[in-house]
Amino acid sequence: MRYGLIGEKLGHSYSKVIHEKLADYTYDLIPLSKDEFGTFMEKKEFTAINVTIPYKQEVIPYLDELDPLAMEIGAVNTIVNRNGHYVGYNTDFYGFKYMLLHNNIQIKGKKCLVLGNGGTSQTVQAVLKHLDAGEIFVVSRRGSDDGSSDSSINNSRDTISEMPDSVNRISYEACYAEHTDAAIIVNTTPLGMYPNLEGSPLDLTAFTKCEAVVDVIFNPLKTKIAIQAEAMGIKAVTGLEMLVAQAKQAIEYFLDKALDDALIDQVYQELFDELQKNNL
Repeated sequence: MRYGLIGEKLGHSYSKVIHEKLADYTYDLIPLSKDEFGTFMEKKEFTAINVTIPYKQEVIPYLDELDPLAMEIGAVNTIVNRNGHYVGYNTDFYGFKYMLLHNNIQIKGKKCLVLGNGGTSQTVQAVLKHLDAGEIFVVSRRGSDDGSSDSSINNSRDTISEMPDSVNRISYEACYAEHTDAAIIVNTTPLGMYPNLEGSPLDLTAFTKCEAVVDVIFNPLKTKIAIQAEAMGIKAVTGLEMLVAQAKQAIEYFLDKALDDALIDQVYQELFDELQKNNL
């Protein structure tokens, strides 16, 4: 196998379509159970792969080298085999940053809430810090150590502890009680992802100071939290654009060549139109 995507559940993925629009190769979707994951990574029979939930941190021990950005974030979503030397990268950083800038979402000096604390959350936090966010609060349910497991809002309080680089970890209860003045809310949990379309990680009713809601979920095109945001007059952006942008940078690592940024919007619009036509 040359190129592809590994993750636990890939039925919702658009990565094959995106990669095959952006590059001239076949891209495989490789769903792996927790048991299958270790065997796959030990064999390493691939040229380059992308990595999604829940393996963005679990792949790290299998690698020979981490790109400095991936090392800083602590999450890998792209692996390239360079003559038997396996290097991990994080292209989600580029994808998320591109989505914020392209949609004119201002971060500097703003109070930000990041829902979920898994690998994607780590990337989002890094981008927000890079863009000089004023304050960053990571919101997770009690006892959760992985944003992929955030499946409900828990009303019991987490102990608020200081995380590195002035990022605070809080419970949903604390979020509702003390942080409804947040300007930016980013969802990195799978709540609202297909097929569980009625899921939402947060009720926005009390967040009257919110300027933008960014949901990294890309299927459906509009999640429940994004729909609620728009109904309240809040800018809402979901993750399809991020997915295309991170794929563009991943391909640059895969093929060791630069691609024009204009391809991001071209492929995004093509895919958006196709999905909207099919009511997805």
